Amino acid sequence: MKTTHSDIKNIIFDLGGVIIDIDTQAIVNQMNKMGFTNVEKLYDPGFLEIVERFEKGIVKASTFRNDVKNFLKINVTDVVFDEIWNSMLFDIPQRRIDLVKQLKQNYHVFLLSNSNEIHYDMYVRDLQLRYGYREFDSLFDKAFFSFALHLTKPDLDIFRYALDSENLNPDETLFIDDIEENRAAARKLGIHTINVATGSRIVDLFENGLLKNDVKID
Repeated sequence: MKTTHSDIKNIIFDLGGVIIDIDTQAIVNQMNKMGFTNVEKLYDPGFLEIVERFEKGIVKASTFRNDVKNFLKINVTDVVFDEIWNSMLFDIPQRRIDLVKQLKQNYHVFLLSNSNEIHYDMYVRDLQLRYGYREFDSLFDKAFFSFALHLTKPDLDIFRYALDSENLNPDETLFIDDIEENRAAARKLGIHTINVATGSRIVDLFENGLLKNDVKID
């Protein structure tokens, strides 16, 4: 039997690019202002591996900073480093906070994010100062972060962990993400997905705390 919108009982949101707006180009711009012109190194497999290890929580922030500084051959303080690293993050709009609160009246609502310790600290400060939530578990029913689980999307195990830990039926679960590779992984486990493309707004997917019937789910 084909799943309908009314069958959905659980919604899992990605964070970056979905709940919070991000712009990775901002890091490049900040580096350029410092006189760093070897931008291609930011896309080098060696650099991406350093970032992935940090997102999986394999290394702590202090090690990550040193690894990046050594790899890029830059000399900045930890404070400046964090400012550059966090420059890609924008604040969480009020309307999305309100949406999550509204959705919780009709669904179990979760967060599943590939993120890291430095970004997490920035997220939580914003959440506390602007909205009064001490942590994401206070806003969502449960928040899953890659650095805490030592798992990252699109690995199937991170989706399995979320399903198993909350006893979720994948056929009743919707995953909203802006990256097709992540959505494809979720669908392998029977989770339904929605693509939030660049520039689209998650608030437009819902009305009165419910998923709109004309919204396409995969």
